[in-house]
Amino acid sequence: MTPVFEPKPILIAGRHVRLEPLERRHLPALVAAAPDPEIFQYFIPPPLGNLAAMTNWLESILKGQAAGTEVGWATVRVSDDKVVGATTYLDIRRANRGLEIGNTWLAKEAWRTPLNTEAKYLLLCHAFEDIGAWRVQLKTDERNARSRAAIARLGCTYEGTLRRYQARHDGFVRNTAMFSLLDAEWPAAKSALEARLAR
Repeated sequence: MTPVFEPKPILIAGRHVRLEPLERRHLPALVAAAPDPEIFQYFIPPPLGNLAAMTNWLESILKGQAAGTEVGWATVRVSDDKVVGATTYLDIRRANRGLEIGNTWLAKEAWRTPLNTEAKYLLLCHAFEDIGAWRVQLKTDERNARSRAAIARLGCTYEGTLRRYQARHDGFVRNTAMFSLLDAEWPAAKSALEARLAR
């Protein structure tokens, strides 16, 4: 039986990371995790390392969540229960059983650890196995080589670059590299991710 495609803010837990439904109570911990502007070098909104910017960003996601267009999570490191970032489902397309994983950022202390890989693994598992997605997409600034490589390592296919697609907070209009993973491709991608996480 095909599950109802209705992404909702639920707790998703793994070995290294716990994705907690994003709430206003997370605000101080999110600000504390975001002091380094390098985290947001390729972000569309301004850097989130101050209370005003993080509040605006959080309220925007909660507004989208209330409207059914986004679902947000705080990324919590299991080893010390510390908030180290956030991520969302966005561009939720119910009729076509598709969504995007994006708005993802991590504190620099969590870079080059299993946290991002496991968070993406959990979000992909939930999308494909629990709510029956046909397609999950991810996109990034075409200049962001680190992000492009990380997305490719998830098993996603590069679909092309959308030219002059998105205006950033500083007025720069970026070209956006698009990637996707389909339901038929998920079993192989899942096996590869599980092998990586086991290492």
